[in-house]
Amino acid sequence: MIFFYQILIRLFSFSVGVASLFNKKAKLFVGGRKNIFIKLKNALSELRTPDSQLIWFHCSSLGEFEQARPLIEGIRNKVSGIRILITFFSPSGYEVRKKQEDADLVFYLPVDTASNVKKFLDIVKPSQAFFVKYDFWYNYLNQLHKRKIPSYLVSANFREEQFNGFYGAYLEKVLPFFNFIFVQNESSSKLLAGKNIHNVIVSGDLRYDRVSQSAINFKKIPLVELFKGESKLIIGGSTWPEEEAILAGSDLQRRGIKIIIAPHQVDDDHIKKIISLFPDALRYSVISKEPVSSALGKLQSAKVLIIDNIGMLSNLYRYADVAFVGGGFGAGLHNILEAIAFGVPALFGPNNSKFPEAGELITAGGAFEIAEAESFNKTTGFLFSDELILKMASMTCKNFIGQKRGAVERILEKIRSDGK
Repeated sequence: MIFFYQILIRLFSFSVGVASLFNKKAKLFVGGRKNIFIKLKNALSELRTPDSQLIWFHCSSLGEFEQARPLIEGIRNKVSGIRILITFFSPSGYEVRKKQEDADLVFYLPVDTASNVKKFLDIVKPSQAFFVKYDFWYNYLNQLHKRKIPSYLVSANFREEQFNGFYGAYLEKVLPFFNFIFVQNESSSKLLAGKNIHNVIVSGDLRYDRVSQSAINFKKIPLVELFKGESKLIIGGSTWPEEEAILAGSDLQRRGIKIIIAPHQVDDDHIKKIISLFPDALRYSVISKEPVSSALGKLQSAKVLIIDNIGMLSNLYRYADVAFVGGGFGAGLHNILEAIAFGVPALFGPNNSKFPEAGELITAGGAFEIAEAESFNKTTGFLFSDELILKMASMTCKNFIGQKRGAVERILEKIRSDGK
């Protein structure tokens, strides 16, 4: 099996090289790894001191990095003199966070060939390695294990179907390389135990620590405050056309409830399609350039505001009374916890089975599954019909986050005992 893995890795590397000739993302993938060992060596020679430790975090993409941030901060606060290296597999992570202040160094991860891995570890010499959620590269994990460099998998979540076929056999081969696997829930722990993988700790999900921090340290958005005023507000977060069509066909505006749409895709074509559904909507990029004196009246009278940029959503939820989170009518639900952390009940489509928090929140009364436009109108009508109902759902959300956070401390405690 591992023989075929080595062949597949080389085929992958070759294929991406060919694709880089005409594909922008592949071009970034290849270009970002050009002369990477020279760049790493030079960067580390300027950074390292004889007594400093370097801790390596690997994240597949942006979402995994955001998940890891509270753990990175926790390690920095508890261990003096350390250096943090973050690697990304995907351009969507690296290109956004390549100047990240939480890290001393941010690089692409060299492709997982045996020669690349040996060069990387010879240069980096990490004292510990953390892999976030997934991205199980055999050569990296095997070499870390052989070199007795402690490696940890954090915030992992496993399902039975992942252990089917070739990939399942591969997982059973690589997971024992980790010193500890920190999983989100008991079901993952029991599943791994059934596969004879016992280096497992139920620590919880780092996302709860992350969203708790974000809710405490939120940034005010004055234009959104003016838009909301004294009105009730629903925010469509990371929406796709399915959610946008439901919002457009709803009776929210007739009931005096304001709408903010922060779509998953903010390219001009998609924004124009949203405007076609809401002809009187304001675009944030346009209204933000106007003097406050002229923008004020427009914001107060407008019923719909479209956020045509990336990066505001986690702070936007601070102003919502209800959130309608995208992805549940497509490939999979987007992050509902950013809204829940502010005590904002979440609505979403039926494709949410891979996200345990969705089902738990539905049971608790802090989230609601929407099948189509009719159930959307019924649910929003129920939530907005009585202030007490909305407050009870909000309190459920806050309590849910409060009970779930703490993964950082549980991980750090176990790692400290592992190092003794």
